[in-house]
Amino acid sequence: MSLARAAYRIRQLFASLGAGLGSEERRIVGARLSREQRRLFYAMTSRDQRHCLDVFHALRRKGCEDEEVLLAALLHDIGKGPVRLWHRVAYVLLRTIWPRLLVRLAQPEGRGWRRAIASLEDHAGRSAALAEAAGTPATVVELIRCHQRADAGDDRLALLRAADDSC
Repeated sequence: MSLARAAYRIRQLFASLGAGLGSEERRIVGARLSREQRRLFYAMTSRDQRHCLDVFHALRRKGCEDEEVLLAALLHDIGKGPVRLWHRVAYVLLRTIWPRLLVRLAQPEGRGWRRAIASLEDHAGRSAALAEAAGTPATVVELIRCHQRADAGDDRLALLRAADDSC
């Protein structure tokens, strides 16, 4: 991740603070997600909910009508968990400036900030596992699992990644 990209991600994060969902967006979530998927969606922080809906809207603006890609957009970050703002900033900076240190500091079984950093690093896998447990179709689970990989060889995955990176 370049420094310009890191700066963009930090600006994106601050822009998302306090951004809630409108009634139309709650209607979209209610209509497109199963009860269990909705539970997972609303368990996310408000900024992650906002981000997932922004990705959904970006896909729609690009003309995407693929229901599985749109579903993946709404669920792709459900595994991030309750992380604080400073965890996110630290994660972006470490991933950009010192990725090897990030790997050493991230402890999935640890406590506090080390666990939070690990959950951000592995959120795609965690999101996929939660989506699968909620009965999400396997093709959508795979899109979620792979949405952070740099080698988006699949057209649907590339579409999801591009929308995610733009929001």
